[in-house]
Amino acid sequence: MGTWDSGNFDNDTAADHLSGVTARLIGEIEQAMAGDQVELEPDEYWGVAVPCNLELLHLIASQHYVGAELPPADVVEAWKETFLSVWERSIDDLDPSPGYKEERRAVLLRTFDDLAALARSRG
Repeated sequence: MGTWDSGNFDNDTAADHLSGVTARLIGEIEQAMAGDQVELEPDEYWGVAVPCNLELLHLIASQHYVGAELPPADVVEAWKETFLSVWERSIDDLDPSPGYKEERRAVLLRTFDDLAALARSRG
């Protein structure tokens, strides 16, 4: 296995590991998006975990480590449309506190948009 520097992610084994980690995050999002949309509602597991996975992907890929995989930008945009559609039709049922809905929506938009922009910049 090749080593190109002294950092934790500066060798082939680390790159393979990172590829597996990011593939798992992407796979979980893909499964959530293809599953029952009720599971994407804001008070359900995937309604919370999908944005977490998106942000983790962005954080990892922003480091420019070899092996950090990203989905294509158009896939992220399709996920955004699906996720926000579910979120918009279900958030009011949870009676959010004043300002929360707008603030949370802005965070969700930024999360999807940042990952799509990073994916676009990579190619």
